[in-house]
Amino acid sequence: MTAMPVRKILVVDDSPTERHVMVEFLAGAGYAVLAEADGAAGVATARREQPDLVLMDVVMPVMNGFEATRTLTRDPATAHIPVFLCTAKRDDADRIWGMRQGARAYITKPVDISALLQRIAELP
Repeated sequence: MTAMPVRKILVVDDSPTERHVMVEFLAGAGYAVLAEADGAAGVATARREQPDLVLMDVVMPVMNGFEATRTLTRDPATAHIPVFLCTAKRDDADRIWGMRQGARAYITKPVDISALLQRIAELP
């Protein structure tokens, strides 16, 4: 089974500004983009919409990004969806913890959009 290219991306971030910027950049790059403001809504949307990639903030209300990533990567219905954590948390401990939750990448803010687009293109 060969992987399909990324076409639909879910952005989960509680900051309206961050969400807007990511959605605009990704849509401008040709992706269909969905957006949610907290981890719980992000998990529900990922289950319903089956995006090809989730870009997940860490510090959010209701359910943080670590919890949401763990939920998605351990659920058979969503485990195939790669999750990139996109966060202002720069500590190595946070990075290690995020990867242990199942994240495929840990990207610090401010996000380098060209580097992010490259990482997306490299997904299997």
